Amino acid sequence: MLRATLKSLLARKLRLILSGLAVVLGVMFVSGAFVLTDTLGRSFDSVFSSAYSQIDVAVSAKPKIAVSELEGEQIAANFPTSTVDKVKAVPGVAKATGVVAADGARVIGKNGKVVTSFGPPQLGGNWIGEDELVQLREGRGPTSDNEIVVNVTVAEAAKIKVGDRVGVLTLAPKREFTLVGVFGYSGGRDSLGGVQEVMFTEPIAQQLMLGERGVYNNVSVEAANGVRATALRDDIGRVLGDQYVVKTGKQLSDEASASLKEGLAFFNNILLGFAGVALFVGIFLILNTFSIIVAQRTRELALMRAIGGSRRQMIGAVLVEAVVIGLIAAVLGLAAGVGVGALLAYVFGQFGGGLELAPIGVPPAAVISAFVVGLLVTVVAAVLPALRASRIPPIAAMQDVATPDRPLTRITVAGAAVAAVGGALLALGLTGNAGDNTLWTILGGVLVSFIGVALLTPLISKPVVSLLGRIFSWSVPGKLGRLNSGRNPRRTAITAAALMVGIALVTGVTVILDSAKSSLTALAEDTIQAELVISGAQTGPRPPSFDAAVLDKAAALPDVKAVAGMYGDMAMVGTERTYVTATSNVSALRDIYKATPTAGTIDALGPNQLFVDAKTARERGLAVGATMPVQLSRGEQQTYTLTGIYAESELFGGFVLPVAAATNFTVPQPIQAYLQLAPGASVDQVLPQVESLLKDSPEVSVADRASFIEQQTSQFDQLLLMIQVLLALAILIAVLGIVNTLALSVLERTRELGLLRAIGLGRAATMRMVTVEAVVISVFGALLGVVVGAGLGAAVVRALRDDGIKNLVLPWSQMAVFIGLAALVGVIAAVLPAIRAARLNVLGAIAHE
Repeated sequence: MLRATLKSLLARKLRLILSGLAVVLGVMFVSGAFVLTDTLGRSFDSVFSSAYSQIDVAVSAKPKIAVSELEGEQIAANFPTSTVDKVKAVPGVAKATGVVAADGARVIGKNGKVVTSFGPPQLGGNWIGEDELVQLREGRGPTSDNEIVVNVTVAEAAKIKVGDRVGVLTLAPKREFTLVGVFGYSGGRDSLGGVQEVMFTEPIAQQLMLGERGVYNNVSVEAANGVRATALRDDIGRVLGDQYVVKTGKQLSDEASASLKEGLAFFNNILLGFAGVALFVGIFLILNTFSIIVAQRTRELALMRAIGGSRRQMIGAVLVEAVVIGLIAAVLGLAAGVGVGALLAYVFGQFGGGLELAPIGVPPAAVISAFVVGLLVTVVAAVLPALRASRIPPIAAMQDVATPDRPLTRITVAGAAVAAVGGALLALGLTGNAGDNTLWTILGGVLVSFIGVALLTPLISKPVVSLLGRIFSWSVPGKLGRLNSGRNPRRTAITAAALMVGIALVTGVTVILDSAKSSLTALAEDTIQAELVISGAQTGPRPPSFDAAVLDKAAALPDVKAVAGMYGDMAMVGTERTYVTATSNVSALRDIYKATPTAGTIDALGPNQLFVDAKTARERGLAVGATMPVQLSRGEQQTYTLTGIYAESELFGGFVLPVAAATNFTVPQPIQAYLQLAPGASVDQVLPQVESLLKDSPEVSVADRASFIEQQTSQFDQLLLMIQVLLALAILIAVLGIVNTLALSVLERTRELGLLRAIGLGRAATMRMVTVEAVVISVFGALLGVVVGAGLGAAVVRALRDDGIKNLVLPWSQMAVFIGLAALVGVIAAVLPAIRAARLNVLGAIAHE
């Protein structure tokens, strides 16, 4: 029986290729994700190991506020020179060096624009000199307060060379320096993991990067010969006390690597999620393929039953084919995944600032997942066809190959039940009643809903396909194509359902993001009462900022009525960490943000006073006159008094501090500003004047309100594009499913096609007939996907109504594009099957059994 199964498999190589291709693509996505994250993880291991190779022990002060990477940048507290002296006095210390190293040194390039970084920090620090790791490539180190050195990565990105005057943005506004040197790292490296570094003289580094002179934020310690780093770490810790963090260089390397790998794991999970969608679609393809094959081999399988084959052997025969296909697909998918992972790692390295990649490796997770996924998907998809094959009676050997279509009652009832379960899970998750499992409940609901819709699809496929086919019924080939597409509702439904999943997800996400974009736009237009806005695009943990002097200069313009500069940072207010803002013009809050007082006054803020929105006040039980301790990123804790409570707004809320407090923010400069113009003033006249004030603040620009809102909401468009690209693989697999179904259908109808050709149907007409069938199935799948996706998207939008997404937007134009593209996909998918059908030998086809 095994030999007969293998021979049958080898006799149908095209079937093997088409069935396995979907699994190959899915496995490629899965294994590629593991190869990519493994390569990047080992690359950063090497980077961090090199970065801390010259450090036996490092000392830093505990940060004033613990901040997660998603919340912003955590900065270590400053400490005085006396701390370095204490460390030097610890027995076993050979050398202790005070270090300034802080993110936020942004170089202005030759083109007048800030050199950006998508991920790696932009460090500014004090030049300590060359060592085994740091090596000057050109020039010398800085000796004067107006001199700097930069690493090669910065020099190349900014297109600057030794002798140039270079503008640098730090905690202070733009300041120009002379570039006197360019340095690199051992091994010919231009940077450590793409990090951009600017080095100043020590006093300037302290002033510009830490905000005050005579302080450091790190101590680099070299242990004496024979002294273990761990023992020295413990000794230094005992001397300094619990206000300091003392770690070995190896600890710092391991922790930095572990933190980065957490981010890579999150990225890996996203890729695996999209791979899961592709594999889910692949199950439909394989299920349909095996179902058609079993139908075509009815006589063959019945003969096997007639000569003694058992039901168990029939099931085994089909599952063996699935296992063989799964194994071959896993091997090919793993090989392709290694290639894709290597390519993506290379691209990441180039865009990540020239990261030096570790050798490409194949982690065990990639191999295991490739074979588990490859076998599991094919075997699961083949189970139902295998059971169907086992039920073929021996008497079928004497009957025609064609199998009658079965009633749809059972599958319809099952589909309704499954869809109801999926809807219940979605409702549970979207209403917030799933507790900590909200995300998994929603994802499970979507998956179960898709299965339920797929089971219900045969019920509606025949009438809908017949209706769609009437568009092409003006010719004989069109009529035949319409009839063929509706001939087997189950087959048509499974093929269309594969395309439905991808289209539904894209449509659903589009509905959600377009609704969010529309809601945010409407809210901003109603809330922000300013004609001009100064802002910039944030590409890292630090928001772009500008010189605070611009605020006074802008307010002095004759056509400007009011200016409000906005500052922001994380702070510890009472016992809770929260985001706080400060504004240069408290009285403008009423006019610009429509802020209205509900208690106390919001017209002025004293040195130790603050406001809060009504919602936060209720949640914390605060009333006017309440006092609370506030700890900012820098400086000491201070006590503030609540003097005003304002009505909450979905765009503006939280605690508002006096502008003087911003000096202790992570970014002590304004990050946004809102300008109200005088009555009758023209935006076109004032905007260029404000632009000229920003010539030394290249991180930001000024725009009218409509352009500013469009800039803020454009992030939704970028997110949508990324999701569409990742879902393209699932749609590609669905297209392969249409090709596969048509190819096997042509093979199944060989005799029928021969008879049609014999009675006068030409080759061109035969190709049109197959094309119509493909287009009808594709458009049916797209229609189904658009309807299901719009429904899911609308449900999510309704659930998010209390979170500010109040406008439901159905992207009619994009949905029409999806349906149009589906028709095009049908035409493309029909090319090879149509050519095969047109080239059939008429006499041979008539004699075919």
